[in-house]
Amino acid sequence: MHKEQGDPPQNGYKAPAVQKAFRLLRTVAEAQHGMRLVELAALAGYSTSTTHGLVHALLREKALIQGKDDPHKLFLGSLIADLAFTDWNYVKVNRMAQPIINEIRDRVDATVFLGARISTRVMITATAEAIESFKLSAPIGTAIPLFAGAVGKVLLAYESAEQIGELAAARGLPQYTSNSIVKLEDYLAELERVRSRGYAIDDEEYLSGIRAAAVALHNRRGLPMAIWVVGIASNMGLRRLQQVAELTVVAAGKLRSQLEGIADGGFEPDASDASNDRRIESEKDAKPVRTAKNR
Repeated sequence: MHKEQGDPPQNGYKAPAVQKAFRLLRTVAEAQHGMRLVELAALAGYSTSTTHGLVHALLREKALIQGKDDPHKLFLGSLIADLAFTDWNYVKVNRMAQPIINEIRDRVDATVFLGARISTRVMITATAEAIESFKLSAPIGTAIPLFAGAVGKVLLAYESAEQIGELAAARGLPQYTSNSIVKLEDYLAELERVRSRGYAIDDEEYLSGIRAAAVALHNRRGLPMAIWVVGIASNMGLRRLQQVAELTVVAAGKLRSQLEGIADGGFEPDASDASNDRRIESEKDAKPVRTAKNR
């Protein structure tokens, strides 16, 4: 039988180094807050020397990166996002999204993320870090669990109850904090509220001391995407969180319009709307959050 040049090898050869590299990447992806090399070796079942060599190769290729605050911790790198979004030209998406999430960040002084759902995780594809000294940050390429706080809610809100039940049955609804929703019926009721108001909030449900608001893009092409804003709970009371969510709804609408090629003038208010601007003060420090009145 004639063998074509592109046919896979018939001897069943498996490249051990490639398999090991992918196992390391999967293990890092499943870690919530990065992973040290020794921990990675133990979980993957490889020797420290083997893991060290593979990690350095993956660092060179930017498949892994070292943490900013702790260089001993490893996270998924930008190469993973590059590969995941090549067929939808995610670079162009990020180019359009960056000014919008920067604008949200500047108005609320909290970190803003753009991310996409990939199976049971959400990968961060763009970020605008808060200026304040104490903030939450995560590099591009970081993957968080789908049931983690607000972003998971908006990406799951339009799934059927049966689909959500199947996802939850695999590992159960995780209890990250004492505020986490761990009963399926309560989670489904929360998703109904998300659908009703158009955004989700996270009241210290994923990380203690952290609140978040998220809005789905409802993009027609590519992987499902969302914008979410994350802030310190002491600076972001529930009233302010709701108003940050409303601001993010407007921003997500503009980005969605741009992605669909029907930009409508959107997020930045023009001079005729100046009288409709309002200021929202932080419950703690009276720092203004500027937002445009919904049209």
